[in-house]
Amino acid sequence: MGSSGSGKTTYARHLAAQLGVPHIEMDALFHQADWTPAEAAAFRASIDAATAVDGWTMDGNYSAVRDLSFHRAEVMVALDFPRSLVMRQLIPRTLHRLVTQQELWNGNTESWSNLWRWDPTRSVIRWSWTRHAAVKERIDWYERLCAVRGTTFIRARSHAEVREGISRVLGTDIFLG
Repeated sequence: MGSSGSGKTTYARHLAAQLGVPHIEMDALFHQADWTPAEAAAFRASIDAATAVDGWTMDGNYSAVRDLSFHRAEVMVALDFPRSLVMRQLIPRTLHRLVTQQELWNGNTESWSNLWRWDPTRSVIRWSWTRHAAVKERIDWYERLCAVRGTTFIRARSHAEVREGISRVLGTDIFLG
């Protein structure tokens, strides 16, 4: 988990490849064609099915399926990066996606008009900027809950801490991109 642009998908995808398990990208299951949100029951059903198997990695912060994802997770990795680092990653990534018209999920692409919007529901940059504090609070909450539940929790404030934390849990060095 972490802010939009923190690297959740990149890390989850690399870790899944290293472990030989499926990678579940919550955004791909939520954002349907034309950026239409998945119907709540269908979204829950897709997350339920995806996490019902042994071994998986998942990225995302969707509270609507928190009960499924959290209770089935053995390890949680929270990318608690400074806003400045997130923006240094997110802005170039967004510009690249705009220029290349890279498909994100279900035919959706970034829109040039959304780059300049002030509405955080239309601009991923604005969304990440305005939601950064809320994501940090959610990370705090999950850290406390993991301590009570006995779930391994890795809170990383840098890329080095992500690699160190995951390697420590796995007991071996792992390549994470």
